[in-house]
Amino acid sequence: MSTEIIKQNPFESMIDRFNIAADILKLDETIRQKLQRPEKQIVVNFSIVLDNGKSENFEGYRIIHNTALGPSKGGIRYDNGVNLEEVKALAAWMTWKSAVTGIPFGGAKGGIICDPKQYSKVELEKITRAYTKSLSDIFGPSKDVPAPDLGTGPDEMGWLMDEFSLLHGKTVPGVVTGKHLNAGGSLGRVEATGKGVSIITLLALKKLKLIPENTSVAVQGFGNVGLHSALFLHEKGLKIIAVSDISVALYNPEGINIPELILYYNLNNKSIKGYQKASNITHEELLFLDVDVLIPAATEDVITRTNASSVRAKIIVEGANGPVSSDADAILQKNNVLVVPDILANAGGVTVSYFEWLQNSLVESWSYDLVNKQLENILKKSFQLVFKTAEIHKVTPRIASYIIALQKVADSQALKEVYAITKVQ
Repeated sequence: MSTEIIKQNPFESMIDRFNIAADILKLDETIRQKLQRPEKQIVVNFSIVLDNGKSENFEGYRIIHNTALGPSKGGIRYDNGVNLEEVKALAAWMTWKSAVTGIPFGGAKGGIICDPKQYSKVELEKITRAYTKSLSDIFGPSKDVPAPDLGTGPDEMGWLMDEFSLLHGKTVPGVVTGKHLNAGGSLGRVEATGKGVSIITLLALKKLKLIPENTSVAVQGFGNVGLHSALFLHEKGLKIIAVSDISVALYNPEGINIPELILYYNLNNKSIKGYQKASNITHEELLFLDVDVLIPAATEDVITRTNASSVRAKIIVEGANGPVSSDADAILQKNNVLVVPDILANAGGVTVSYFEWLQNSLVESWSYDLVNKQLENILKKSFQLVFKTAEIHKVTPRIASYIIALQKVADSQALKEVYAITKVQ
């Protein structure tokens, strides 16, 4: 079966869900318009000298969606597909994600149009430092706190922190999260998003009275999120029968040995291609397998109105941001597919980022067990609140998540407006 996927603008998907929740809340029109739009939308251009002596120009973005709940927070992507509409949507999702989990952050996102695989470490460091210089008045522990995202990691965050610190004449570890441990990073941060996805998946199974040991799972994407989601669920006894990365999709109805696959992946230049203990299937076939749980953990808009009716999973847990477009929501709901939305399901990353920022602020270092205990507590409370809200309003968990987030941010935004008016008077 082959279906051409008609993708929806990710920002429009966010607005569709936002408007449903805003209507239910009867949100004030002025606040509604303010929360639909970014507070700041910054485009930067800069150039670096490449290893071959030639100069190359780059375009980058930083979108600050909202700061009503606290400093804005969000990752930085290095990818050729980075564009303003995507970054705007991701920034907004960060606002709602922090609000749903009760994290005192607003939302932001950034990116540079480039393919990081085409540049050396020296060139990537130059790109990161130049981007940081361009945004040095935007970043700050109490203003805007970047983190890793697609194409970036602890190295880039370390360079960003170092450049920001040099520009400000002192070490400022709290300006970024997702750093190496020796630069002020937190234990548990690398695997936090995948760990969170696994916690939420187990809670969803309990909700549907499904037994973990009898549960089958397909994971789309074997980057940081997909890999760790698969690993933690495998450790809990779930049967991971399919996984994919950009090169191949693998299927074994008896279950894939995830620790063995991870070892193979690490020894095979970060690729699962060629793994012998599973059959090759198409990437599309993975999405439509008859499994209990489907975890799309790769990119936006993989399930849309053109293919949603073919999904046979009982539960979708969104490991990626925006993997289900808004035009697919009604189809999945009609087919009784429980969708645990991204702003809840993959909030483990921002939660442990908050823990890292807090440790930097307090000059503390938490144990791995404490980080994971706190993460589990926050996600359990958030999950319970979302499903309780869904029952009260008779809506899907996704719309319930937006109702919770919008209410929190709108209340804080209204107070912010009052204080601003009082200050002027």
